[in-house]
Amino acid sequence: MPPAPPYLGEFEYAVLLAVLQVRDEAYAVPVREVIEERTGRPVARGALYTALERLEAKGCLRSRMGDPTPERGGRARRYFSVTPAGLRALRSTHAALNRLSEGLEAILERP
Repeated sequence: MPPAPPYLGEFEYAVLLAVLQVRDEAYAVPVREVIEERTGRPVARGALYTALERLEAKGCLRSRMGDPTPERGGRARRYFSVTPAGLRALRSTHAALNRLSEGLEAILERP
């Protein structure tokens, strides 16, 4: 039996979904933009970097360093991708939220 997927908080769930949305260009800036655009909520840079590190420590993300770029003063970007464990955690959290909202469609879909 596989181990239980890691628990995801709301923001961690949003970060993993954003990384999946951004795909191969998943570094902090576009991940932050996707979260802000899709949720309508501002995202503090520090909160995002903390969540990315925490998700990597949980085994939900892996990162790699890109090549240094002149527009970044020779610094490299850190790119993220969702791991199989991260996908399991996303599916588990998504299913749990769906179960919690069952029977509430009429209330939740009202303007």
